[in-house]
Amino acid sequence: MNGKVALVTGGSRGIGAAVALRLAEDGADVAITYVRDESAALDVVAKVEAAGRRALALRADAADAATSAAVVERTTAALGRLDVLVNNVGVGVLGPLDELPLDAVDRVLDVNVRSVFLTSQAAAARLGRGGRIVTVGSCMAQRVPGPGGTLYATSKAALIGLTKALARELGGRGITANVVHPGPIDTDMNPADGPFAEAQSAMTALGRYGTAGEVAAMVAYLASDEAAYVTGSEFSIDGGYAA
Repeated sequence: MNGKVALVTGGSRGIGAAVALRLAEDGADVAITYVRDESAALDVVAKVEAAGRRALALRADAADAATSAAVVERTTAALGRLDVLVNNVGVGVLGPLDELPLDAVDRVLDVNVRSVFLTSQAAAARLGRGGRIVTVGSCMAQRVPGPGGTLYATSKAALIGLTKALARELGGRGITANVVHPGPIDTDMNPADGPFAEAQSAMTALGRYGTAGEVAAMVAYLASDEAAYVTGSEFSIDGGYAA
């Protein structure tokens, strides 16, 4: 990754922060986006810089369609190029189908689907041969264990089709596109000692939560030169949740 530039959306915490730091450790300069927590974003920037790489934090609400292309342009303007896009930003809204209001439907689809499409579209115009697009999906795109997940599962399943189409669209330029599906991952939004942890752990074959670093390791592989012949594929980092 030496000399390369990566953009990680939603990179101020959790999986996004772990991905940003892993890519920096592998030699990339990294831009991240965040929507509210500037302090957390600047902390990631400081850690990337401590690893000897350049870093940039961009405030952007993925629900605003205009920000998707803007973050790509601001990244290339500040860091000079773009080699890797990691579509990590996402929101989760769970609830009974008949109780989901229209504004929730719009926000989830705007953030989880439309922003990923638009950011990928903008990045595709900037990526050169060897470029990488890695999108963070969800284990719920492959297995929905109970009621209440219709909206979220819909949004994450859409990313599978998007990824396969991107692989076909961009393959002739030597650009790859893949999607990773995390299972229950220990983050501040879904901690391994939280109220839902026991039930979620029991759904996995390994009987435990994963770590953000384990997801970041897969993303780093897909972003690397070693994965040049891997495209249009899904990768589960879910401890056997969907097995």
